[in-house]
Formats: sequence, C-alpha cells, structure tokens
Amino acid sequence: PQLRQAIEECKQAILALPEHSEQQKDAVVRLIHLRLKLQELKDPGEDEPNIRVVLEHRFYKEKSKSVKQMCDKCSTIIWGLIQTWYTCTGCYYRCHSKCLPLVSKPCVRAQVSHQAEYQLSICPETGLDSQDYRCAECRAPISLRGVPSEARQCDYTGLYYCSSCHWNDLAVVPARAIHNWDFEPRKVSRCSMRYLALMVSRPVLRLREINPLLFNYVEELVEIR
Repeated sequence: PQLRQAIEECKQAILALPEHSEQQKDAVVRLIHLRLKLQELKDPGEDEPNIRVVLEHRFYKEKSKSVKQMCDKCSTIIWGLIQTWYTCTGCYYRCHSKCLPLVSKPCVRAQVSHQAEYQLSICPETGLDSQDYRCAECRAPISLRGVPSEARQCDYTGLYYCSSCHWNDLAVVPARAIHNWDFEPRKVSRCSMRYLALMVSRPVLRLREINPLLFNYVEELVEIR
C-alpha cells in the first residue's frame, strides 16, 4: 500500500511540474523505479524450472538480464533484471513466467510440421461480424471504432485481432507475391508473422501449377525454370 501511494503521489507531481523540465524528468525516473519495485514484490524471483512445456511450446528460461523484450501474452515490457521470463525454442514466443499459464495459442512450429502450406487467397476477409466482434486469437471484444479495443486486420489471414495479438508487424504475404508479384510488406498478426518466418525457407509452392501466367511476365522466373 505504501508503494502504491508513493506511485500515485509521484504521478501527480509529474503532472504538476513544468513540461520537459529536469525536475519532471527526475520524477519520471523515480516513478519507473517505484513501479519496478512494486512489480518485484508481485513477481519475486523464486526458483523456476528451466524447461516448461505448454500447448506444444517448449519454453526455456532465459538467463539474459540486460535485454528488454515485450511479452507476447500481456504486451508489456519484460524487465529481465527482476522478472523471470521464457522463450519458446520453436517459434520464439516470449512471455513472463507469470503469463505462461495464460498462453492459449499452440506453438506455430507444430503447425508448420503438421501442415506446411500457405493461405493462397489474398486477404480472405469474412467480416468482423463473422468473428462475433472478438479477436481471432484471444477472443477479446474488439471493434472498428476502437471501443473497447481496436480491431486490426491481418493481411495474411484476413481475420481481425486485438492490439495484444496484432502489433502491426510487417511481412511479405505469399498470396500477393504469387498472384500479383507484389512483395511489399503488409501488416500481419503476431501469429501470422511467426508462421511466415518459419515457412519462408520451405519449398512448398508449386508456382507453375498455382499461377503459370507469371512466367509470361517475370523474366527471372523463366530463367529459373
């Protein structure tokens, strides 16, 4: 309770101090230290197992303390100095130790192993209403107006996601490359980004069967053939 009170007082002081002043900057640093101390009390560095298996993810406890990462589950910063965190060796999903029990999406590498194929329709949108106005991954309520949470469309799947599951990451979309020879990176969800990254070196596209007309327009393809 004393820490929370100190944090509130510090926030009020920041608002009252002159904008961009040295006093305000010092107060912001003090606020960060207070919040880290509070987080340390919530998430003590107890002994955690080195390996955790969750939904086909194989999580390994990270030993790096200086690297600052974002948690893929709660979308907040992982403070390696005081928090325990894990990385999946298959799809590089990162999260706090306390977020591990909340992980709801299976490892993408398992999906790649079981069914290595691309979505070959360009942004196959079915509409937000078909998702019952919920995130395609975590099922949190979303809307195009941003209330209660902004709906972000993934250009690969055509589905809509919340801001926690869609960070506006950019990736080349295979369907656009195959049909339009368009390699401009588009915004995709976190899950799609991982899947595309793991699939990028797999020779699964039979281009002459999918779009043979491309060979009439792209000289490099003719040379390769």
